[in-house]
Amino acid sequence: MKIFLADAEATLRLGMILGELLTKGSVILLEADLGAGKTTLVQGIGKGLGITESIVSPTFTLINEYTEGRLPLYHLDLYRLEPNEVAALNLETYWEGVEVMPGIVAIEWAERMPYKPDSYLSVGLGYGDDCTRIAEITPFNCVLNQDFAARCTSYL
Repeated sequence: MKIFLADAEATLRLGMILGELLTKGSVILLEADLGAGKTTLVQGIGKGLGITESIVSPTFTLINEYTEGRLPLYHLDLYRLEPNEVAALNLETYWEGVEVMPGIVAIEWAERMPYKPDSYLSVGLGYGDDCTRIAEITPFNCVLNQDFAARCTSYL
């Protein structure tokens, strides 16, 4: 599904819709160039989950955990890592809920992952020819809530 986003505010609103509709155990793999809106989308997901804490990119901390919302949000940034370093993080503990409470897992620079979960949403962010933003959302072994497309049409 391709969604055209007029600006950063629309990217935030798309994240809010996702945050309101996603269920525990959902994994979002984000791929985009620097400055394309990955963190903005995750900030929206946090707002949609009811998280009031400021959500910032975990570029240097690698993982930020926000547990105060409807569901926990685990925000990971793999930008500075090589695939072998990513493998050592044992990311599956987040989406399997083994050592943490199950929640939403959002991973920036997911293309650096040497393995992926069994089910996830792939979200690619980029720019169209006319400088508009584009989000391309592809579910893998999962289904988006049927209200998702209608809400995107209404709010974006």
